[in-house]
Amino acid sequence: MFTVVVTDYEFADLEPERQVLEAAGLTLVPAQATTEDELIEVCADADAVINQYAPVTAKVIRSLTRCRVISRYGIGLNTIDVPAATKAGIAVANVPDGSLEEVSDHAAAQILTLARGLHRYDAAIRRGTWDYTVAGPLRRLRGRTLGLVGFGRIPRLLAEKLAGFGMAVLAHDPFADPSHAAALGVRLVDLDTLCRESDVVSVHAPLTAETEGMIGRAQFAAMKPTACLVNTARGPVVDQDALIEALETGRIAGAGLDVFADEPIGPDHPLARCENVVLSPHTAWYSEDSEIEIRTKTARNVVDVAQGRLPTYLVNHEVSPATPLAGPDPAIR
Repeated sequence: MFTVVVTDYEFADLEPERQVLEAAGLTLVPAQATTEDELIEVCADADAVINQYAPVTAKVIRSLTRCRVISRYGIGLNTIDVPAATKAGIAVANVPDGSLEEVSDHAAAQILTLARGLHRYDAAIRRGTWDYTVAGPLRRLRGRTLGLVGFGRIPRLLAEKLAGFGMAVLAHDPFADPSHAAALGVRLVDLDTLCRESDVVSVHAPLTAETEGMIGRAQFAAMKPTACLVNTARGPVVDQDALIEALETGRIAGAGLDVFADEPIGPDHPLARCENVVLSPHTAWYSEDSEIEIRTKTARNVVDVAQGRLPTYLVNHEVSPATPLAGPDPAIR
C-alpha cells in the first residue's frame, strides 16, 4: 500500500486529491499537523507527503524513512527544507503554473484600486460621505512606471496587463532572461534604480534567505513619496516594520498587501488601521478554477512518483533518490 499523508489543508474537503490518488491505487491520509512533533507522528508511514503550510523541516525530513516525494500546493517552497529533502533522496515538487492569471490579476486589481482610490471612496460612502476629494490627489496611470521585483511568469503577465494601461515597466531580477524583458519592452535595472524610478513597486520574489527583508528602510527611503508598494509574493520579503513606518509617516503613499510576515492578521494590526492600505487574506492565488488545478496537479506529482516517474513539476532536479524512482511501486496495481 502506497500511503500519501496530507500534512495540513484549509479546504473544506480533499475530494479532488482523493479522486486522483485513489484512481492510481494510492491511499490518502488527511492530517492537520502544525508542529514538528505532530508532523513526525502523522508522516511516520508516509510514502509521499502533500504539504500546505506546516513546516517540513530538516528534523521532520530525517524522520521520513519511507517517503519518496513531498508535493506542495502552489508555487512557494518556503515551508520545505529542500536541501534536506535532496540529501535524503526525496523528490520535492510544486505547482508553479496553477494560478498565474489569478495572482497577476490580483496584483493588477490592487494597483488599480490604489490608483483610483476605490478603497477610500468605498469607506467614505459607508460612512455617509459623498465627496470626490476624499481619495485625492489621484494621478492617471498612463505614463507612470511599474517596478517589478522579480521577473518570473507572474510578473511577466502583470507587465503585459499593465502595459495596456500605458505604464512603463522596470524589473529587477538577477536571474531574468534579457530576451524575455526585451520582448515585453521591460527595462532590467538594479533594485535601487527600480525603487527610485517606480510609481508602483510590485513584489514577486520568492522567499529565500537572500530575499527575506530585501524591501526595507533603504528601499522605502529611495521611493517617491507618491509611490505605492504591492506584495502578492511572500510577506517576509518586505520588512514589515519598515513598511508600517513608511506608511504611517507618509514616506510612501500606500500599499496593496495580500501576504504578511505572520498570518492571519487581525483588525488591531497596524496595517489594518492604515487607511492607505488595501488588504486581502493571502487569496491572490484563488479562483474556483485555480484551486482545482492546483490541488489536482499537486496530487498528480505524487502519482508520477508512485508509478515510477519523476514528478512533472520536480523542483530539486539534483535529487538522487534513496528509494529508486525507476519502477512502479509493487503495491500499486
